[in-house]
Order: sequence, then structure tokens, then C-alpha cells
Amino acid sequence: MNTTDVKLGRSGRSRRRYSDDFKAQVIEACQQPGVSMASVALANGLNANLLRRWVVEAESPESRSTVREIQPGIKRGVSSEFVQLPIAGGLSSLSDIRVEIWNGNNTIAVTWPVSEAAACGAWLSEWLR
Repeated sequence: MNTTDVKLGRSGRSRRRYSDDFKAQVIEACQQPGVSMASVALANGLNANLLRRWVVEAESPESRSTVREIQPGIKRGVSSEFVQLPIAGGLSSLSDIRVEIWNGNNTIAVTWPVSEAAACGAWLSEWLR
């Protein structure tokens, strides 16, 4: 074959489109306990990387409202809202805040008084940057 006769251009393949209902169904199938995302992709003729992207997008905070509109009544993901829990005996029973950080065989332990919880939070936030 003479390589000058080879015509370059579109291969005839086009981008496939999937309905929102189909996406919601396969995402829901992936979230079942003990189900492999690769097996769901294979069973539905999808690339596993594409399916993984759909699942990640469905779990992101920006798209949660879109996912809920597709199938109302199905709760997905975990709420990121702060939930205040009562402490038995109140804060007066706590003496210190203790933070332990492990790195291999080394451990760093930092202790803060409960009265300085805000400063401890600021320090930890800055340290974890």
C-alpha cells in the first residue's frame, strides 16, 4: 500500500450521548454494597473511567441538586452539614484537647486546654495546609 493514498480525516466515530435517566441508573447501581464499578461499566457497555467520572460528579456538592432532580426521593452522598453532638457531663468534664499525629514510627502529641479550643482549631488548620 502506498502511504500517500491514505486519507486522514474523521474515523466515522461520533461521541455517544447518554440520557440523564441512564446515568442515574448506572450511578445508583455502582453505589450498591459489594458492586464493582468495572462490572457495572462492562455490563452497560461503558468505559469504566467514564462511569467513575459520572459517579464523582454526582457526589460533588455542585451537582447534588441535579442528581436529585433526575430521581427525586433518592438520597445520595453524605451531608456535609455540621451536626452538634451533646457531650456527656458537658465541657466541664473535659480537661484538655489532645491531638496525636503519626508519621511512621514517630508520634507527635499536642495538648491544648479546652478553653482555648478556637486557638487549637486555628493552629491545626494552619498546620494541615
